[in-house]
Amino acid sequence: MTRVRVIDTHTGGEPTRVVVASPIDLGSGSMAERRELFAQKFDDYRRAIVCEPRGSDVMVGALLLPPENPSSLAGVIFFNNVGCLGMCGHGTIGVAIALQYMERVTSGIHQLDTPVGPVQFELMGDNRVQIQNVPSYRFRKAVAVKLLDGQVVHGDIAWGGNWFFICQDHGLNVSMQGIDELQRMSSAIRKALEANAICGENGAEIDHIELIGAPSSIVVADAKNYVMCPGAAYDRSPCGTGTSAKVACLAADGKLAEGQTHRQESIVGSLFEATYQLADDGRILPSITGSAFVNGEAELILDPRDPFCMGIATN
Repeated sequence: MTRVRVIDTHTGGEPTRVVVASPIDLGSGSMAERRELFAQKFDDYRRAIVCEPRGSDVMVGALLLPPENPSSLAGVIFFNNVGCLGMCGHGTIGVAIALQYMERVTSGIHQLDTPVGPVQFELMGDNRVQIQNVPSYRFRKAVAVKLLDGQVVHGDIAWGGNWFFICQDHGLNVSMQGIDELQRMSSAIRKALEANAICGENGAEIDHIELIGAPSSIVVADAKNYVMCPGAAYDRSPCGTGTSAKVACLAADGKLAEGQTHRQESIVGSLFEATYQLADDGRILPSITGSAFVNGEAELILDPRDPFCMGIATN
């Protein structure tokens, strides 16, 4: 039997399963190279860790690895029920709290290496973490997309560590009561983007759909979002990369000044606070603050006699 040690966390309701010990050896290449190797040769471990019967469609995995840069604390590869991610904001916050729980890190500023670049985080006390995400920017503004039913919606295409289509004129109530309609709309937009070859920069796939709505009275917020992730599950947190992409759009429109705080509410009522600094190349450097908690510690047992030992594939 093979054992995989994990620490489970959630950030604003969104789970992250942090893999702290496993038999996976990805060598010492760049984090991007190690992600490709993980995807090509160890995809069965991805399924075993986050897919049913041990996980679920909403589970995000974070594989801790030796760092790429000597100044970094660790490297990390994020993945979900259908594949690897470039970055994960809520996952980075969850990793930071898991490392604190393991007594591998105390207060202060630390750096993690990800496949899309280094990401800094700061432990701020009371389970709050601030991350400085990768440079983010808006690629295209107000792109019209015609859905199969004839409805036309518009959205900004933006990068926040993953590619997003950020839509506000969808006409739906962004709330848990309307979750089925939000899911249908997001899926319809995703299909229309693919059918019309609407992509991110250099033909990159837009694999996240973010629907924006008015905030609720649960928290003091500026907006509320529903984010559909690549595996069609929705993000319970406000989505760190999605909030970064949204802030990039607000900055591009002159609606959010450098250093000003944007408060982003999630579909379940959790909150991220975001600010940014301008980069020299015109992009922004977003900082996202949220809370995470450890809610489990376990060894996953991979028994070769089990017909579903390596998970139930969803793609």
